Amino acid sequence: MFSLFRENVRIALDSIKSQMLRTVLTIVIIAIGIFALVGILSLVKALENTISNDFASMGANTFNIQQYEFNVQRGGSGEREKINPIISYDNIREFIDVYDFPYSQTSVSFRGTGSAEVKFESEKTDPEVQVYGVNENYLENTGTKVDRGRAFTFFDIQNNNKVCLIGSDFVKSIFKNDDPLNKTISIRGVKFKVVGILESKGSTFGNNQDLKVLIPIQVARGIFTDPNINYTISVMVQDKEMMQGAQDAAIVSFRNVRGLNPVEENNFGIERSDDLINRIGQITGVLEISAWIISIITILGSSIALMNIMLVSVTERTREIGVRKAMGAKSSTISTQFFMETIVIGQFGSILGILLGVIAGFLISNIFEFDYSLPWAAMLWATLITFLVAVIAGSYPAAKAAKLDPIESLRYE
Repeated sequence: MFSLFRENVRIALDSIKSQMLRTVLTIVIIAIGIFALVGILSLVKALENTISNDFASMGANTFNIQQYEFNVQRGGSGEREKINPIISYDNIREFIDVYDFPYSQTSVSFRGTGSAEVKFESEKTDPEVQVYGVNENYLENTGTKVDRGRAFTFFDIQNNNKVCLIGSDFVKSIFKNDDPLNKTISIRGVKFKVVGILESKGSTFGNNQDLKVLIPIQVARGIFTDPNINYTISVMVQDKEMMQGAQDAAIVSFRNVRGLNPVEENNFGIERSDDLINRIGQITGVLEISAWIISIITILGSSIALMNIMLVSVTERTREIGVRKAMGAKSSTISTQFFMETIVIGQFGSILGILLGVIAGFLISNIFEFDYSLPWAAMLWATLITFLVAVIAGSYPAAKAAKLDPIESLRYE
């Protein structure tokens, strides 16, 4: 049985060589469909991994109070239907005073700038450093970890100590030849002592998470005095079962802070990290469906091309088929031979498409710094689909070859 299979493969390869141009074109058409499937699915998976990991670091028992919901409703003209006021400093102070849900902790933060220049002695960074003002709960609530040194303490925040935590990229830039801990850096002329170095988080959509500085929130307010600073409130509860209760209590408290009456809608947004992950999953699901549609249309075209090339092959080899039948070859042997040729061509297209898809997905993921992983499911589906396409496309040509009359075939010129 194995020797027969090997012989069929050898004959199939010989036949492919004899009609190389048509075969290569068919393989390329199949490969394009598989490339679309594997490439898009691998990119979608990389994107989903990256965003999900970023939000998952917040923890499933954390929610944010912010200016808008994640899915802002827009009118037909592209404008927001409702303009929510920013989360002001007075809002966060009053919220912290009135919100006292058990076993919860609240962090407040704001981004002072995304274009700061940080100096250390004679060294300085490009003006692209993000500076955040935070309180003592920010690190734990956002899943941010300290690699070396220490985190902020309650006394650092309350006493407005000029201390800071820096991202890991500073070690590779202005601190190439120095240990950053306990060194003094300057931001807008204000000096800060480095007490900790954050763990690397990489970059998402070009936003470098490792090129940032965290400083106490009151000190940050003294440096960045924009009157329209928009703050973010993050609440973490110890037990996920208490999440809904904590969220309901936060909504009530913040509605009171905003002075809303019972019939008014919320003029702020509540976002849970797991809700964001679920919505991202819905978006990537749409992208996956699109990838399937594109690839199926392309593969359908390739199956027609594959059937045509096999029909031409049957016609060109009519006399050969007659010789084989005259020498005792069964109809099943003839049909198996043509089936084998279509399967070999299909798998060549599958392998080429998978390689191109994996390479394209890997390169694009590296460019955008996505968390890439091999799309094993897509690769398996691609192999299975091309096998089924080959079987379907080869059915008619194989049946036609098997039904040829040996005498008429021998007369064919």
